[in-house]
Amino acid sequence: MKTLLFTLLLVVMAPAASLYDFKINSLEGKTIDFSKYKGKTLLIVNTASKCGFTPQYADLQKLQDTYGAKVTVLGFPANNFAGQEPGSSLEIAEFCKKNYGVTFQMFEKVSVKGDDQHPLYAYLKEKTGQEPSWNFCKYLVKPDGTVKFFNSKVNPLAKEITDEL
Repeated sequence: MKTLLFTLLLVVMAPAASLYDFKINSLEGKTIDFSKYKGKTLLIVNTASKCGFTPQYADLQKLQDTYGAKVTVLGFPANNFAGQEPGSSLEIAEFCKKNYGVTFQMFEKVSVKGDDQHPLYAYLKEKTGQEPSWNFCKYLVKPDGTVKFFNSKVNPLAKEITDEL
């Protein structure tokens, strides 16, 4: 019994070997299996509703609309910076839809840094050596597993991102 329990504990605590091993809840509470993103380029962004960079939601949506055949935008609300994402999942979803027409996949609120950093962001930090320094930092993940980090000031439609698609 102890061996089985220890084995189960190791499986639960083991870090993801691949981005595609993650299963994370959407804002609506539905579990999204990242294996569905295999073979796609992803732009993973930590978002917030009350930030000076919040208008980037519009550009993230435009990126998804314009380059959707080449990239999939994934938004992760986080309240790590100056309490700029205090809302519930329902409030965040309503805000994004009403103010920016967001249709790209949004996930439940996570922590992107610190002791309670979500395992996805620990994985991205391990791949790039960088973690978000503010809201709207971006990780561009290529199908071959390479990951590039872009800080908040880099607009989603900037040439340095679109040239990578």
